[in-house]
Amino acid sequence: MSVASIRLFVPSPLRERCEIALGEAQSHYLANVMRAAAGEELRVFDGVSGEWRAQVTKISRKMVLLTALAQTRPQAPEPDAWLCFALLKRAKTDMVVEKATELGVSVIQPVITARTNADHVNLERLRAIAIEAAEQCERLEVPEIRPPLPLARLMVDWPVERTLFVADERRTGALLGNRDGRVALMTGPEGGFTEAELEAIGRTPQVTRVSLGARILRAETAAIAGLALLLAARP
Repeated sequence: MSVASIRLFVPSPLRERCEIALGEAQSHYLANVMRAAAGEELRVFDGVSGEWRAQVTKISRKMVLLTALAQTRPQAPEPDAWLCFALLKRAKTDMVVEKATELGVSVIQPVITARTNADHVNLERLRAIAIEAAEQCERLEVPEIRPPLPLARLMVDWPVERTLFVADERRTGALLGNRDGRVALMTGPEGGFTEAELEAIGRTPQVTRVSLGARILRAETAAIAGLALLLAARP
């Protein structure tokens, strides 16, 4: 891998000739792992200003300074799609966050259900996973990762303008397909939602129960497969 192929997410608003001071982890990566040198170029994005070509202007073992040179891609609208998934064990949650980022969601909302295997997450670690996935898959935005919410609280506060497709392992609903507009997908825990939870979810007017296909899927597979169906035809 060459320095020219690297993309980095940076928090600074980007504009021509602005300087970007990288944090310790990114500086270590460029200076000590990739052995970058002053004058080499890479790409950066901030989720707002599009993607930019940037040049390494100062480099040391602990600090790297970049200068933005020119925009390579303007910021473009991305799907307004959320993923609400029952919180899973650490490795599976990490995978769901990574793949959901690659597939293009705007918000990732972990949910605590009756059969959830965990009740807390390291949000900083999950955001780092999402940033790395966005860097590698050429996305211009990094999804928002929200703190876990109990299912009942999520449903009470559900926004009236957003359609919520709930993956039903009983396959009583129609097969989920691509949808436009403000949408969200909810997937359950290992063992599925309880009957009481399904009844409570069903009382929310914005909910449509959908099928993800002919087979019972593992919880992490359901989240990934469902997003693929929901976002298949979106840019």
